[in-house]
Amino acid sequence: MSLSHTYLPDSGNPGYRTISYDLDLSYRVATNRLEATATIRAVALADLRRVTFDFVRLRASKVKIDGSRARHSQTTAKLSVVPASPIAAGEEFVVAVDYAGAPAPRSSTWGTVGWEELTDGVIVASQPSGAPTWFPCNDNPADKASFRIRIATEQSYIAVCNGELQGRTTRSGKTTWEYRQDEPTSTYLATVQIGRYELVPVTWGGVPGVLAGPPALRSRIGHDFGPVGDMMTLFASRFGPYPFPSYTVVVTDDELEIPLEAQGLAIFGANHADGRSGSDRLIAHELAHQWFGNSVGVASWGEIWLNEGFACYAEWLWSEESGRATAASLAASTHARLSRLPQDIVVGDPGPALMFDDRVYKRGALTLAALRGVVGDSRFFAILRAWTDTHRHGTATTSDFVALASATAGEPLAGLFDAWLAREALPALG
Repeated sequence: MSLSHTYLPDSGNPGYRTISYDLDLSYRVATNRLEATATIRAVALADLRRVTFDFVRLRASKVKIDGSRARHSQTTAKLSVVPASPIAAGEEFVVAVDYAGAPAPRSSTWGTVGWEELTDGVIVASQPSGAPTWFPCNDNPADKASFRIRIATEQSYIAVCNGELQGRTTRSGKTTWEYRQDEPTSTYLATVQIGRYELVPVTWGGVPGVLAGPPALRSRIGHDFGPVGDMMTLFASRFGPYPFPSYTVVVTDDELEIPLEAQGLAIFGANHADGRSGSDRLIAHELAHQWFGNSVGVASWGEIWLNEGFACYAEWLWSEESGRATAASLAASTHARLSRLPQDIVVGDPGPALMFDDRVYKRGALTLAALRGVVGDSRFFAILRAWTDTHRHGTATTSDFVALASATAGEPLAGLFDAWLAREALPALG
């Protein structure tokens, strides 16, 4: 199944592979002023006379390659760096970029994405192309790297980033927070969240974690996110071990249209903590992304059903586990609803305009329901566990999933996936 659309033609830089990002940030909430240094370690995949990074709105003042000053220039969305001599294919190199400015989200086909001011703080929501609004990067979901993020901001604010908190220090009214994410991370899943939060240590089904949110919402947050431990236990039994050292939940003081996942954490709005479990489905969905989308990432945005279809199916599993509608009944009702909608989308390659269409999410989940119906429960969950194990902290494609499912089930399944993912017509559920 080859993708027929170029989803983000201006993003990504194929001449190198990133190894690590070291981000040293100083941010003032009151004035929305960011001053930073990004140190990027990479390896050349071809001979490079020029190295380019995705970079939007902010301005680079000084650039070094392997410790030596390098000429640089910027366009609207790219930073271009010229080394003193070409970098040979296979050679590792380090680029350090000093930059500053007033970060802001960028416009995209899917709305504004990236670094955005809250009423009193910051949210970073980068999917799919917002990472360059706050650091220079190779903004390709298949190019994963480790991250160290060090951020200094006003003492009255809490900063939450990916990975494990290494420490925090306060001096002259500013607190510096340092986080480290060793597991390979796509740029769109790197994040900074800043607010007047309290940090509450928790344990989710044996996995250490943190609840970060406004003190005024403490009771509602505690109630609505109480089931995360049971979700964690269920998903670990169905999908394999939780793939990161910890899991953090951030609840902002602002309302958000939708929650979002980042590597090792998820972000929700105040409206998602209503104290009545009104967002239970969404909480399960974002947790499931830690397996599907974060640990096992997509090699191309055109195959986003591998993220969203799996997370939607996890919602159905949680519904059944918690004594509500069964996964089978939710699949049947979803199929009935989708059968009344236009049959004009190819789930395995929906095109840029439709890649976040709800039909991609729900028909992706129905693809898994159909697979379960064909192979049975034992082999179905064996497939999911093999998938998360085989591609742990990597990227994968639909073809990879079809091959793995067929091998694990011991029968050819290409026809099933072709019907569900490569055709516009909605197949019968069986």
